[in-house]
Order: sequence, then structure tokens, then C-alpha cells
Amino acid sequence: MKDMHFDEVGENRLEQELKALVDVGKALTSRLSLEEVFQTTMDKVSSLLNPSAWSLLILDQDSRELCFEIAVSPVADKLKGIRLPPGQGIAGFVAESGEPLLVADVRQDERFCGKIDESVGFVTSSIICVPLKTHDKTLGVIQLLNALGQDQFEPRDLRVLSAIADFTAIAIENARLVERVQELTITDDLTGLYNSRHFQTIIDYEVERAGRQGTEVSLVFLDLDHFKQVNDTYGHLTGSRLLSEIGQTIGKNTRKVDYAARYGGDEFVILLPGTGNEGALGMIRNLRERFRQGDYRSDCDQKIEVTASIGVATYPTNAPDKSELIRLADMAMYAVKKSTRNAVLTAFDLPAPETPDRAGNPSS
Repeated sequence: MKDMHFDEVGENRLEQELKALVDVGKALTSRLSLEEVFQTTMDKVSSLLNPSAWSLLILDQDSRELCFEIAVSPVADKLKGIRLPPGQGIAGFVAESGEPLLVADVRQDERFCGKIDESVGFVTSSIICVPLKTHDKTLGVIQLLNALGQDQFEPRDLRVLSAIADFTAIAIENARLVERVQELTITDDLTGLYNSRHFQTIIDYEVERAGRQGTEVSLVFLDLDHFKQVNDTYGHLTGSRLLSEIGQTIGKNTRKVDYAARYGGDEFVILLPGTGNEGALGMIRNLRERFRQGDYRSDCDQKIEVTASIGVATYPTNAPDKSELIRLADMAMYAVKKSTRNAVLTAFDLPAPETPDRAGNPSS
């Protein structure tokens, strides 16, 4: 009778465990963004297992370092920005081997590295660490530290965490695929900047937000000088590569809060939220200097000098709405293009529009 009781308890526990894991799978694989995946993983690990601390680390595919993405711990804030060198510690070993690991006593395991404990003031006694793998590719690891309410982690804990990790890895890969598809719909293939269609959505939002908050937003129109000559002289492959390099230069010399897009052909636009005319001119001075210093070359290693005709307008100082902001920045840019080129003109510098007299004739 006693054995039957234990069998029933074991069966009930297994049934509950399977049901919980099915719920985990449904919850994770229905998430479409990485943020949702990480949040769901956090919720499920915390509810199904009982560690005193745990973390999810993502593997940098270039450097092979592990980076803390989630940390649930009394010292979580101290773990932000920490990167583990390839193969370092239990987490590094699991990431490289691709095999799960349960370490009952870290003091008895030479793979354990106590450097992080020392730097953040934590004491690790036991660890479960499992890889996040999909299609034989390791994406990262999940590690649990110090079992609460028991001396050490059990094989059941390793089994549950491995299942959660499998679902999480699939969800991460799916979310990254969704992000990539979304990225392709809003970016310009050649330059990696936003495309003009998505830029219209951005400027709608930012102008509306600036109006609501009483702040400024500046728009820069930039047209490369004599770009047709580059295509005619060196060929379209060189021209395309130059556009790609210009896109990189623009991207590297704008702030995270700014938006840069290829507007069409050799024309670019940059939106500067929270920035007035003077701030926009400062950014443009820096960008023109980067163009001047840039080592842009043809296939035959001929240096290509890059200059641009640039126009600037600011909402609401120059323009009362988005349409007028675009019109004025575009007008300023074309005014430069039709005259000296390689210069900057602001909406302040444009001639005032002529106003008709009572007879309908333009005033002189």
C-alpha cells in the first residue's frame, strides 16, 4: 500500500509537471517579440522552480561572449553589462559544450569561476545550467543558483529547466525572425537606413509628439553633389557602394534618438527630435567633416570626394505642420543645389513668400 501511495504521488507530480510544461510551451511560442519572450521566461522560471537567483545569458555570435539579458537576483543591477569570456565558468562551459549541467557543490567543481560572485557580493553554492539551443546552434544559457528550501537542486529541476530552455530557444529564434522580417519592411536594402515609406510614419509621430510636448524637431534634407558623375565615371556598382558607405557614415554620426532614411536615389533625410535649428546645424557640421575625412574610393582605387547640398527646417519655428516642414527643408536643399552646392541653407535663409496686394498682384 505504501509503494502504491508513492507511485500515485509520483504520477500526480509527473502529470502536473507535464501540464505545466505544456502551458510554458504555449505561452512562449505564442510570443512575437524578444521582450515578451524574456518576460514570459522570467515568469515561468520563477513560478515552476525555486532558485534564490537565476539568469538568462545570450551568446554574442561574433565574440562568443555571454551577456546577461535577464537577472533575477538581489544583485541583479550589478550584473548589467557584464560579459563572460568564451568558456569561462559553468555558464561558459555549458555554452561551449551544449550540454546541461547540475553542480551540487560548486566548491568541488573546477569549472566554477568565482570572479562574478566576488565582484557583485553573491555566494553561489549550487548551480543548474542548461543551453538555449535550436538546430544545433547555441543561443545562450539559463542558469539557476542555490535551491531554496532544499540542500541542492534535483534531477527533476534539471529536467524542467531543460524543457523551458528548449521552448525559450525556439521562441527566441522565432522572435528574431519576426524582427528581421519587420526590419526588411522598414529599411532600405542598400544603406541599412530607414526607407522613405517608414520615414513618413516616423515624422508623423515625432511632429505630433513635439506639438503635444511643446518641443522642437528639425528635419534635414541632404542630396549628394555630382552623384551622377560617379555612376557615369566609375559605374553603378561603385555608385551603389558609395551610397551604402554614405548611409553608414550618416548612421554612425547621428544619435540613437535620431532617424535617418534614404529618401530616394542619392537623397537622404535626417529627423532630429528635441533639436532646434542650432543643434541641427551642429550635427550637420560634424557630418560634413566626416564626409570630408571619409576614404571613399572607386573599384580602381580612385578617391571620391563627397560633398552634399543640405537644407534644414524646424518645427514649429519654421513650419506649423509636417507637410510644411518637409516642403521647407526640401526647398532649402534645392536652393543650395541650384546655386553653389556643397553648402547648408536653413528655412530662415529662404526668401519670404510674396504676398499679393488687394488687386491680386505680387508685392515687390
